[in-house]
Amino acid sequence: MLERFAPGEVIALAQQAEAAGFTGVMAADHFQPWIPQQGQASFVWNVLSALGQVTAGDLGTGVTAPTFRWHPAMVAQASATLAAMYPGRHWLGIGSGEAINEHVVGRYWPEAPERIDRMFEAVDIIRKLFTASLAGRDVRHEGRYYKLESTRLWTMPDAAPPILIGTAGPVTAKRAGRTVDGIVVDGAPVEKVAPLLQRFAEGSREAGRDPRGQTRIIRLHLSWAPTHAEAVANALREWPNAGMRFPKSDIRSPFELEQIARTVRPEDFEGRVLISDDPEVHRAHIQRYLDLGFDRVYLHDVSREQARFLEVFGREVLPRLSR
Repeated sequence: MLERFAPGEVIALAQQAEAAGFTGVMAADHFQPWIPQQGQASFVWNVLSALGQVTAGDLGTGVTAPTFRWHPAMVAQASATLAAMYPGRHWLGIGSGEAINEHVVGRYWPEAPERIDRMFEAVDIIRKLFTASLAGRDVRHEGRYYKLESTRLWTMPDAAPPILIGTAGPVTAKRAGRTVDGIVVDGAPVEKVAPLLQRFAEGSREAGRDPRGQTRIIRLHLSWAPTHAEAVANALREWPNAGMRFPKSDIRSPFELEQIARTVRPEDFEGRVLISDDPEVHRAHIQRYLDLGFDRVYLHDVSREQARFLEVFGREVLPRLSR
């Protein structure tokens, strides 16, 4: 979580995670943390590039938004370069963005339908650039939201990185199934997540694709500590934004969210952050999502004591999961 740890600390923790049995990392493209208490917001492409040097697993952007701060061509260049540096390890996760990150460039912040349309047009540009560049030719684009003059990516991997779309809505999930290589879902109850996978598969089949060949990723937020009281306190202090039961895409400042965070209570995390001092409870929770059909599960423990979390989960949780 680049919102919570300085880049040097992230690199050290990722190495510890790999030693404990974890096999990949994902990091979101944030310009600001959710609340000031989290304290960090380093540049995702720098950190992932550095992580590739000291780890051997997957390197995913979960997610970046090529819609306002970034022109899609710049995200395509960054992704292609990372994939060229670390062949077969990078996947490009794309989202429609949140104002807390995107409004900093001072542009009009539209409603959700326009943001989603922008995201899919951005995906179209990125796919065009990947395809044309691998073929050694230029490409151009003139669309509703973006323009790309005739150009190509001059640094490319042997194969383009897979593109995944982050979504929490069934309409976007189905559209993603028709369009990209996979889906990224943030932690939510199984009964809310299962329809997203179903709609994603429907879209895939409508486009003549095999859903079994696409990637399904979920990020689960959790709070584990030796005692339940500490696990609750960690969630309230470090990740209260997960307890805010309303869309946060339009909020512009961490200081606004800090004020709202004062209203969050432990019961507000139900279905959003699993709070327990029992590793077996966490193992069973993770297993439910593997059984549902997710290919990869990324874990975010809200504690500052990450080394402790990695050691316990590497010993007591990971070895007991089954596919």
